Amino acid sequence: MTASEVGTPRDEPGRPRSADPDSLRGDGTARSDRADRVQLADRSLPLYVLREHATDYAPLFARARAEVGHGQCLCQTPALRLVIRCSRAGRYHLAGWPGEGELHDPSCSFHKLASELTGRDAYSTEAIREDDEGVAIRFSAALARRLSDPEPAKASTEPREGRARRTVGLLGLLHWLWESAQLTAWHPRWRRRSWWICHARLSEQIAGCSINHEHLADALYVVPPFRKEYARRNTAAFETFRIARLKRRADTQRRGLILGEIRDVIPTRYGVRYTLAHHRGALFATTALDERLRRSYRPAFSKIAAEHGARRIGLFLVELSPKGNVRVVDMAAMLVSGLYIPADSSHEVVMANALTDGGRAFVKPVRYDGSDLVFPDFVLTDTHPHSYVEVYGIHGRESYDQRKRVKQAHYQRQDAGLIEWDVADSIPDVQYGIAAMHR
Repeated sequence: MTASEVGTPRDEPGRPRSADPDSLRGDGTARSDRADRVQLADRSLPLYVLREHATDYAPLFARARAEVGHGQCLCQTPALRLVIRCSRAGRYHLAGWPGEGELHDPSCSFHKLASELTGRDAYSTEAIREDDEGVAIRFSAALARRLSDPEPAKASTEPREGRARRTVGLLGLLHWLWESAQLTAWHPRWRRRSWWICHARLSEQIAGCSINHEHLADALYVVPPFRKEYARRNTAAFETFRIARLKRRADTQRRGLILGEIRDVIPTRYGVRYTLAHHRGALFATTALDERLRRSYRPAFSKIAAEHGARRIGLFLVELSPKGNVRVVDMAAMLVSGLYIPADSSHEVVMANALTDGGRAFVKPVRYDGSDLVFPDFVLTDTHPHSYVEVYGIHGRESYDQRKRVKQAHYQRQDAGLIEWDVADSIPDVQYGIAAMHR
């Protein structure tokens, strides 16, 4: 699903209406807010206008690219550079300048955490290469295989000792998509986040990207938000993906990727069926694969998390079975809050809810494929310097207690603001203020 096929998030049914029908932007922020303004050539415009009407402003994008070479973000003075990219369909979009994400205002759509607070820093430029033309990803799994060849062993994304990772795995790709679309971040001025908004931002990131030398927009289907009047169009789009992307050609079995919110996992006679929110079709997997995935992604399948409004996102590597069913080869799952903010446990979902309810601006660091990486559970971006949140949900495990002590000593050396929550106790006050901060 390409960015040009995205419905306007403002059309989302059932969202709260204000007295002014134009008081909310497509990303849920107030239209009167002057944040997220950008400059192209000699014109200053709100970012949401360029996102929702990119085709109308194509001549302005082209002129800025030719005359200046880049766009400008006006969240700071002096303005910060923005990369102007153009998809093969001729649709322009803006991206943060490499290495300058940390310089943007925390409420800006181009703000990013310091490189040491993201798992992306563990990859070499072979794995993720970014330039003016877009992003090239070297994926660890093959997107096609010869039927006459034996099934390849699962590729490892673990780096050799002393070396950065050279390929990106399924979870790494999911985290890259979420982080690049700024879905790991939250700011109170955004007000809301729906699947409409997630889909629009993800589709924008996909445009101009490649994976294993293929256009990512061809290889990846992001489930579009459901509306009754678009149901036939969405069904047709998926059928196009299923046939054009996954249909076997001679001795070659092609594979693709599907990204969506997992609604249910239902046992069948031969395994399990995954159903996705907003999607009428189903994905099928063997019982053995489903059991392995549940062990690998326990938080995403936690029933306790669902009690706190949590959702679960799946990125599926799929192929067609001989009978034409969409069969899951592998999958990465991610637990998210009701506002689609990633969480590593049900306790982190509770904390994410408390932070959003408390009006805090924050980012959830994601590990990508680096399961051994250690980050703060949340980074509060509404303090200067940034402060941190730690959720302690495990007791009696020496390795966990040791890591906890190392983290606490690190924050103490930095004199960093810290909110700590031992889940055996009541959740602390997380609203902005000295009373909530421990030094």
